[in-house]
Amino acid sequence: MKESYHRVAGLGRSILKAKGSRFLGFSFIVTSELEVNSRLEEVKKQYSDARHWCYAYRLDPEGSLYRSSDDGEPSHSAGDPILRQIDSRGLTNTLVVVVRYFGGVKLGVGGLIEAYGGCASEALDEAGIVECVVTSEVEIRFSYAQMNDIMRVLKRHRLSMKEHEFSTSCRLTTDVPLAVVDVVLTELDGIPFIEVKRHRCPLRPG
Repeated sequence: MKESYHRVAGLGRSILKAKGSRFLGFSFIVTSELEVNSRLEEVKKQYSDARHWCYAYRLDPEGSLYRSSDDGEPSHSAGDPILRQIDSRGLTNTLVVVVRYFGGVKLGVGGLIEAYGGCASEALDEAGIVECVVTSEVEIRFSYAQMNDIMRVLKRHRLSMKEHEFSTSCRLTTDVPLAVVDVVLTELDGIPFIEVKRHRCPLRPG
């Protein structure tokens, strides 16, 4: 399991013109296929008069989930060039959509590859890239008397509380980077009479 991954920093846009055709590129942060479908529907609705809505995405810190679509363009002339731009930057949790308004002149497969790839590249460059840390959610249940010991562990590893309930019986959750999760769990195990559960965190846009 990777301890970190790279994705776009936010929304990126680009415009490219080739022989009368106009290409509009958009890059998005996505963390699931549900988000991919939602973004695609938004773009199609906003640019409903376009001829093609081609796209590619890659998901998961390992980049194991991916897809590309030519949306009616010649096979491998649109989706694959877009995906290559995502992969050439080592990105995941990233979607790129390129909208084409046909200008009346055919570009040929080579021209389409250049146009779709170039438009995707500019959208990704405009968005920028960030590194994201993969974390596990750790849930701790404890008594109020153990509060100081637990807070010392969190402070030592610069961890913040996501959720907390403090009463006679206390509970808190924190996101722990995979790089230090084993160390943190070992330290928590050394505190008597607490209950610790580890959960994989869902990937969020951040």
